[in-house]
Amino acid sequence: MEDYEKYEAKAEEIRKQNEQLLVEFQQYLIDKQLSTKTINKHVPNVDFYINQFLLHDGLLEAKKGALAIGEFLGYWFIRKAMWSSVAQINENATSLKKFYTFLYERGDIDKETLDELKDTIKEEKPEWLETMQRYDDPFDMPFEL
Repeated sequence: MEDYEKYEAKAEEIRKQNEQLLVEFQQYLIDKQLSTKTINKHVPNVDFYINQFLLHDGLLEAKKGALAIGEFLGYWFIRKAMWSSVAQINENATSLKKFYTFLYERGDIDKETLDELKDTIKEEKPEWLETMQRYDDPFDMPFEL
C-alpha cells in the first residue's frame, strides 16, 4: 500500500502544478485575444491531456509530455474518450500545439521539443484521422466475416 500512497501523493502534486499551468495557459490565450469560445475549447482539451492521459499509466509532468502526443491522439484518445471524433482530434492537436508553444515561450521546453511536437502532428495526423474514421465505422473491418 505504501507504493500506491507514494504514487497518489506524487500524482496530486502534479495535478496541483497542472492546475496552476492551466490558469496561466488560459491567461496566455486571453492575452493572445482568442475568443472565449475558443479558450473554452483549448483549456479543457489540455486539461484532459495533462491530467488524464499523462497521469494514466505513469506520472508524467506536462512539460515532459510533449512527445507523447502520437500515442494520445493516434490511439488512447480514440479508444478512451467517448467524444472522440475527427473534429476532436483536429481540435486537440491545435490545443496541444498552443499549449506547448506557451510552455516554450515560458522556457519550460526547448525549441527542439516544440518542433518535434509540431512535426509529429503534421506527419502523423492523417493516420490518426484515418484510424478514427475506421474506429467509427463498424463496417470497415480488416477481415471478412
